[in-house]
Amino acid sequence: MAEQAAAAGTEEGGGEIGQLTPMLRQYLEVKSQTPGALLFFRLGDFYELFFEDAVKAAELLQITLTSRAKGDTRIPMCGVPYHSARRYVARLIDAGLKVAICEQVEPPGTGPGIVRREVTRIISPGMVLDEEVLEAKENNFLAAILPGKDGYGLALLDASTGDFLAAELAGAAALAEELGRAGARELLVPSGEESAPWLVSLCAQLARTPAVAGLEGAAFSPARSHALLKEHLRAASLEGFGLSGTELSVGAAGAALRYLKDTQRTEARHVDRLRRLQPAEQLRLDEASLANLEILRTLKDGGRRGALLGVLDRTATGMGARTLARWLAAPLAVVPEINARLDAVEELSNRSLWREELLGLLKGVADLERLSGRLALGAGNARDLLALSRSLEQLPQLGAALGRCQAPLLRLLAGPLGALGNLQRALSGAVVEEPPTVLKEGGMFRVGFHPELDRLIALTTSGKNTLLAMEQRERERTGIPSLKVRFNKIFGYYIEVTRANLDRVPADYQRRQTTVNAERFVTEELKRHETEVLTAEERRFALEFELFESLRAQVIAHVGPLRAAAEAVATADVLLSFARCAAEYGYCRPVVEDSDRLELQASRHPVVERLLTGDVFVPNDVTLSRDAGQLLILTGPNMAGKSTVMRQVALCTLMAQAGSFVPAARAHVGLCDRIFTRVGAADNLARGQSTFMVEMTETANILHHASRRSLVVLDEIGRGTSTFDGLSIAWAVAEHLHDRVGARTLFATHYHELTDLSRERPRVRNLSMAVKEVQGKVLFLRKLVEGGANQSYGIEVARLAGLPPEVVARARDILANLESGEPDDAGRPRLSQKGRARAPPPAAQMGLFLHDAPPLLRPEERAVLESLRALAVDATNPLEALNLLAQWKKAL
Repeated sequence: MAEQAAAAGTEEGGGEIGQLTPMLRQYLEVKSQTPGALLFFRLGDFYELFFEDAVKAAELLQITLTSRAKGDTRIPMCGVPYHSARRYVARLIDAGLKVAICEQVEPPGTGPGIVRREVTRIISPGMVLDEEVLEAKENNFLAAILPGKDGYGLALLDASTGDFLAAELAGAAALAEELGRAGARELLVPSGEESAPWLVSLCAQLARTPAVAGLEGAAFSPARSHALLKEHLRAASLEGFGLSGTELSVGAAGAALRYLKDTQRTEARHVDRLRRLQPAEQLRLDEASLANLEILRTLKDGGRRGALLGVLDRTATGMGARTLARWLAAPLAVVPEINARLDAVEELSNRSLWREELLGLLKGVADLERLSGRLALGAGNARDLLALSRSLEQLPQLGAALGRCQAPLLRLLAGPLGALGNLQRALSGAVVEEPPTVLKEGGMFRVGFHPELDRLIALTTSGKNTLLAMEQRERERTGIPSLKVRFNKIFGYYIEVTRANLDRVPADYQRRQTTVNAERFVTEELKRHETEVLTAEERRFALEFELFESLRAQVIAHVGPLRAAAEAVATADVLLSFARCAAEYGYCRPVVEDSDRLELQASRHPVVERLLTGDVFVPNDVTLSRDAGQLLILTGPNMAGKSTVMRQVALCTLMAQAGSFVPAARAHVGLCDRIFTRVGAADNLARGQSTFMVEMTETANILHHASRRSLVVLDEIGRGTSTFDGLSIAWAVAEHLHDRVGARTLFATHYHELTDLSRERPRVRNLSMAVKEVQGKVLFLRKLVEGGANQSYGIEVARLAGLPPEVVARARDILANLESGEPDDAGRPRLSQKGRARAPPPAAQMGLFLHDAPPLLRPEERAVLESLRALAVDATNPLEALNLLAQWKKAL
């Protein structure tokens, strides 16, 4: 940009470096203060962009790129109307860019030279305040990260709500887990670290890649951050926030707060508390498990419909919806707290009239968190004040309703809802029903709210009536019936008297002008009126803005009670949502205790059962414990329901620890510390990982981090490689989980050989999905039964999927040859031959490996191979069989 500016300063014909226009000099000066951001420079009714900013914005926004001539150089420029700038800014933020908003901070003509302009705020993906851009039901977190020798400091800050959290994490995996759970939109790191290998690797682990911003390293200094946080939070120390001795988290938190203050140009008084993340008090889910279980959004399109959140979200407020998402992403791991929520849900689920009353009250409460956040950051307007006023009117009634409940948690929520009476009275009756969005053009306040404002409004709207009244008084006083009060742009207000009546003019009339037929006069009263009328509108706008700022200051003064009330409303909203689901969907209250027993009777998948149309969901019983079976091997055909059963067990556990009732006839949930899942298969080309590599990486994470209190869900481990390798890995993983980890595990597989593990390990049980063959067709019963399956019915599933009949028929022929596993008389494999009658399958699926005979064999070679093959098929120990098969393959 400097080169373009220099070129633009060359005067045409002179060849000397001249001066840019004052406006462009001002633009470049402001631009130098906001590196890395597109500058929206206010000029009248437009925001203009120049130089490279204009080129980039025009391309992204698909708006016209024009230019301004300066000598032989043309300066690129484009612009957008100020009244519609929000949608243009939103598109740039979605592209991961920053936008600096530069406003005129004084009226034109009030000072010498060009109008003064300043950057009033910088908008970035993690610093969005506009309610039309923000997703009402999601937090918008900035994540500040400070890397250290022994781990990472992390701070999460939502500028729109004031949520502020900090943690110190031991490794990159834990950091990625927290970032994935929070859905951070922007990462803030020390300057120079924006492209560091650790950060590149971290971003590659996240499902949604956030924007990255750098901030001077001094802002991350623990000592400097410690002082900033104490001053901002008005605390003598940070021990009360749980941050004593956590230098990395303090450094990250200080940097996040500094970034907020610097970009929004305010004190951010709505950020009035800092909470330390306590992973030990939560049921933890890594990003893979959040995605695989489709807790917050679906794998298919990233939407809410089809996700657990979409089913359980019956909330009435935006802050309730955000709280629900946090509860589901990080359920509790403390039994008394879980039971407190369950007590509240049980009471509400049993009282339908109370549910309807509470729902009606909650619907009248706007998003208190974001309303107070916008007002505190100077981004709010009169509509926010009106919404806040209406919401505060509802809180006492909501508090009274909660106070009548028996559940201790519900009664506790009533307290903060009665602490805002003074603010409600200050706001009540202040703002008109449909206030403007612009602050400095008047029209915000009701008549009767402020006497002086009423007088100024009367002057600007009823000036004609005032003049008519004055004219009538002067006619009566002077006895001149033709006297007129007039106005023109040259002389202003005046009294006109015809020449025939000049002898009646009073002595206090001051001559202003003589015309052909009349004289024009002014009086002291008329001059005062002129001064008032001509400045009334300006004074009215100034007074309205002053009154708005006064009310905004009162809101900021009450930000602590407002945040407490918002938290109480959100909690009540989520508990009511849980209760509505429990009552309407037939959920039961789970028994949650600190044990290793997980028992679900007639359990259902909470999402699948809601999406079924016409069919009836088949419930299933599942028990997991060290007594009844710690590791369940699930076998059965594709489409039979194995994955659904495993997911519903995990989701029921998660729901119970979040404080919700669960879709089952009866549920006993022993506390879990973590839920791990390894389901599905997909390449991750962006990370350079194949399907199998993704599978193994996720499996390794489980084996390294699962404990005896964890719940592990594994679906078809080892399917992404050769059969021998896959079966070997699956067997070894199952043994490790049984022998060393001890986690409650659901293990679905098509390796039917794994069912033999139950003969060697005492806590392994075999279950399968029931199937019935009717007239040559397969009927999936969706029922979990004892014992392992001996067929996968893959060809039948292929037929149901719509493969051409000739392909299905050919597959049956090939399957028959595979199952026979014998070479023909010439020693050639029978795989490609057609029409062979199907032979009975050998034990389990061993025949699958024995079709690779060489085309020509001597009798003695054939005898050795047949001997090894027979031993492998007859082996009772799968590991022995694998060893024999390996020898057979080596002999080939």
